[in-house]
Amino acid sequence: MDRPIPRRARRVVLLAALTVALVLGLAPAAGAHHRSGPCDVHVLPGETVVHHSKELIRCAVRKWAVEGGAARAICIARRESGLIPTAESAGGDFLGLFQHMAAAWQDRYTSWTWPGWRLKDDALNGRSNTIVTIRMVHDGGWGPWGGLNC
Repeated sequence: MDRPIPRRARRVVLLAALTVALVLGLAPAAGAHHRSGPCDVHVLPGETVVHHSKELIRCAVRKWAVEGGAARAICIARRESGLIPTAESAGGDFLGLFQHMAAAWQDRYTSWTWPGWRLKDDALNGRSNTIVTIRMVHDGGWGPWGGLNC
């Protein structure tokens, strides 16, 4: 003969099952990671590189306002790299979304990032290139990226 399970025991079993489901359902997949620092904008399934680059730029401009806002920043990145973060000039002298001078990148990275953010020290990383650029422009204007059409 089956006996009914006491109400308290059902609650304990239900709570344990929910806890297991929560842990399994929300735990990051192996290899997934959370990056520290600003604009931890993950690539969405099916998202293009160009769209993701625009999202990074919009995020950075929300944190550090720049003349012309995100529209101008996106226009300049489009002009510089076609919004492709791994873009390099023919000779490799200019790198990334905003085409930083390769020779100046390390100093710019050191000056405009914070170690706790754990940004990649790579001008061809869209997030790092964007944050360095937008912070530079926030502080000093679009000088190095001046010019026409934006």
